[in-house]
Amino acid sequence: MKKYKVAILGATGAVGREMMKVLAEREFPVEELHLLASARSVGQKIQWQGQELAVELACDEAFQGMDIVLGAAENDIAKQFAPAIVKAGAVFVDNSSAFRMDPEVPLVIPEINPEDAKKHKGIIANPNCTTIVSLVAINALNQDSPIESIVASSYQAVSGAGAGGPIELMNEVEALREGKSYEPQVFQYQIAYNVIPQIGGEAFAGYTSEEMKMQNEGRKIMHLPELKVSCTCVRVPVVRSHSVSIVVRTKEKISVERARELIANAPGCRLVDDLNNKQYPMPLDTSDQDTVFVGRIRDDLTSDSGLNIWCCGDQVRKGAATNAVQIAQLLVEE
Repeated sequence: MKKYKVAILGATGAVGREMMKVLAEREFPVEELHLLASARSVGQKIQWQGQELAVELACDEAFQGMDIVLGAAENDIAKQFAPAIVKAGAVFVDNSSAFRMDPEVPLVIPEINPEDAKKHKGIIANPNCTTIVSLVAINALNQDSPIESIVASSYQAVSGAGAGGPIELMNEVEALREGKSYEPQVFQYQIAYNVIPQIGGEAFAGYTSEEMKMQNEGRKIMHLPELKVSCTCVRVPVVRSHSVSIVVRTKEKISVERARELIANAPGCRLVDDLNNKQYPMPLDTSDQDTVFVGRIRDDLTSDSGLNIWCCGDQVRKGAATNAVQIAQLLVEE
């Protein structure tokens, strides 16, 4: 089997480290792995597959000879290095939002639109984490009858804000337990024992940037240019795994029984739907894995063609690192 030279841009962050883990778990054919980061991390030693790898400086020259670059850095870094990556002849699978809506860049969830990955011109974008979890959960419904609209509320874990999110949650819990005050640094308000109904700044008509991603990205991924989505994104005091409540309305009515059958057989999904026995998706059950759990499937009582569903998925893995590695796997398939 052919092996590939792979680089991870932003290797020392939470998503970059998870990418290393997923590459090993999925036995990706790596000839060389290069860990790239900013100057302050250069020289740091990281263990991978029995090797001790030293973090290298992210610079234009670092991409020479690479076949695939997995991006786990912020938008500005992705934009800075994308030209050099493409010029070097590598394929850039980017987890930032920098290129998601670029019409020349495929936006790919391998369980949904793997064929789009083959249309790349050097860059493939990884979708937003909440978009990935939600669309994996409902894609089988869309294949049965086209989805016309979605109303969603997301309950997003603090780790979605980076490594500092869980630390801040734990520090606040400890401070409050001891009767002390704690000034939030990561979130705009105290997150312990609280929920914050804003993620991102205003983007359109009172909707935040995070809330608009499900519509804009969903249209592109599912090839549904008329898809309408109304979304509310909420930060909750959960460490890992995002949860989403979705009302999905399809062109033709899909029964609850049919929906359960479709989702149970859908790639990347696990049906957990037994209310009487208290079986349903929860963040604690879905963390540190790649499957999206789906349950609480029931008719929408406000429309004739709607279904309510509840889904949970690990936003660091399937919502970021794993999806990127799956895209890389598509690229190397014989």
